[in-house]
Amino acid sequence: MLTDNKEQRVCARFRFLLGKLAAETVLMLQEAFKEEALSETQVYEWYSRFRGGEISCEDQPKSCSLSTCRNDESLEKVRNATNADRRRSIDEISEITDLSWSSCQRMLMTDLNMKRVSAKLVPRLLKDEQIKSFECLLRFKGTSWK
Repeated sequence: MLTDNKEQRVCARFRFLLGKLAAETVLMLQEAFKEEALSETQVYEWYSRFRGGEISCEDQPKSCSLSTCRNDESLEKVRNATNADRRRSIDEISEITDLSWSSCQRMLMTDLNMKRVSAKLVPRLLKDEQIKSFECLLRFKGTSWK
């Protein structure tokens, strides 16, 4: 018996309008909808919305803010910031790109397939030839990655 959460929100709003407590509404929904009932937190959240004057039982559309979105534009920003200086920390990349730390970290690790080696971000799967050229470049700069 799959139920629509909107149906439960309508029930919660009805009970709110009758002056019933949120705790009583939670119990009523659990009795009526069993495992598919709204959680206690959700009921309290809806009661808070109703108290604030909201009359709709519809979910608010979730907007994807630029600080948390993983889209092509954000991915390109992170890629460019990393390619400009591979020694940048995730904190620095986050600050440069104006994206959240976790979004930057996720893009680096999953989308760009990179991992941390010491303080540098390097591609995860390097071929032997690439490793040799990378080591040669680091020796030229006077640093080491091992």
